[in-house]
Amino acid sequence: MSLRARLTLAVAVAVAAAIAIACGVVYVIVRNDLRGQVDDTLRNRAAAAQAAFSRPGFGRFTASLSAGGGDTLIQLVQADGTVLRAPYTVAIPVDRQTKLVAGGTADAFLTDSTVEGVHVRVLTAPLGQGLAVQVLRPLQEVDRTLNRLALLMLLVATCGVALAVAAGAIVSRAALAPVRRLGDATEEVARTHDLGLRVEVEGHDELGRLAESFNEMLGELEQSVGAQRQLVADASHELRTPLTSLRTNIEVLARGAGPTGERREQLLRDLTEQLEEMSALVNDLVELARESAQQPEPEELRLDLLVADVIERAQRRAPQVTIEAKLEESTVNGVPTALERAVGNLLDNAVKWSPPGGTIEVAVRGGEVTVRDHGRGIDEADVPLVFDRFYRAPAARGMPGSGLGLAIVKQVAEQQGGSVSAEAADGGGALLRLSLSGS
Repeated sequence: MSLRARLTLAVAVAVAAAIAIACGVVYVIVRNDLRGQVDDTLRNRAAAAQAAFSRPGFGRFTASLSAGGGDTLIQLVQADGTVLRAPYTVAIPVDRQTKLVAGGTADAFLTDSTVEGVHVRVLTAPLGQGLAVQVLRPLQEVDRTLNRLALLMLLVATCGVALAVAAGAIVSRAALAPVRRLGDATEEVARTHDLGLRVEVEGHDELGRLAESFNEMLGELEQSVGAQRQLVADASHELRTPLTSLRTNIEVLARGAGPTGERREQLLRDLTEQLEEMSALVNDLVELARESAQQPEPEELRLDLLVADVIERAQRRAPQVTIEAKLEESTVNGVPTALERAVGNLLDNAVKWSPPGGTIEVAVRGGEVTVRDHGRGIDEADVPLVFDRFYRAPAARGMPGSGLGLAIVKQVAEQQGGSVSAEAADGGGALLRLSLSGS
């Protein structure tokens, strides 16, 4: 059963239950009111008979028997079951309880009975001196009224349920319109792979927030797919040049009358350098893809101790520069392996730009890592672009590197809830900052 059908059914059942309860309450109230009026009439007739019976002389019996009026019948019953009633009147049934009332051992009571096929209401009350009075009144009019009321209630309930079904269908259709649009949009995206599609948001209720969340998801997915496509395109472009160069050099070496001597050694050195550049590029691409995947849960760690370990490894790899560290105790939340990679890339970038014998200054304070070199610095036009994938400043295009190192730093920072920035340092060189959220 569809959600719309279930909602319609639920509305119909709820309304039907409410109508049934309301009709039942109304029926009981009217029934009690009508029968209460009959009971009051019977009590009044019994009181009149008791008043007549209290007068002296045998006329009390005649007076008692004539106390009935209209459609009310009356009879007297002795304790032995003997009945005294007016001529030509019907006999009211006498049972053991009636005899007990006449004998003074039971209280008055009301009961329903059937006399000559007629539904009646009977009141039996004590008179004294071994007598009881029975007052009868037919319930035909009351029963007809209640039957008409029951039929009316049935018609009202039937119409109400029918209207509830129609209203439920209309309401469910209107309420589920956003869900239907969301489903249509999902099917359209699955069919066309168009991640630019968006669902129209109406209102700020739960369904409106669902549509907003779906649009945000599509936006994130579109951005992610776009970034993947851009990465593939950029990687293809970056790989094309070294592959072409490798192929040319290999073809030259493969010729029967290829170069010899110094020229051959130079080609071999070029091949080695190009292979190393390709290996570095592939490693960076793999690292970038790995960082894009779902990361482990961050943990609390000492940033200063992590940076100290990275500095030690970088100093061993680059003995031609001096790395000076000012590391204050700093605790952050992050993934250790990712942060080590990011800090290592910052140091590698500083080593690349530092002259031989130069100094690199590294500082950790308040969840922030700063790395400063004393190289040629960053041109103002390059500052907004240094963390883009495959971007290489004009001055760096003759230097080794893939243009992915700082892009990995930016990606790690964003995944850890932080940020990165670059600026020209006072006195020359470049200053790069990696800011992380504290614990």
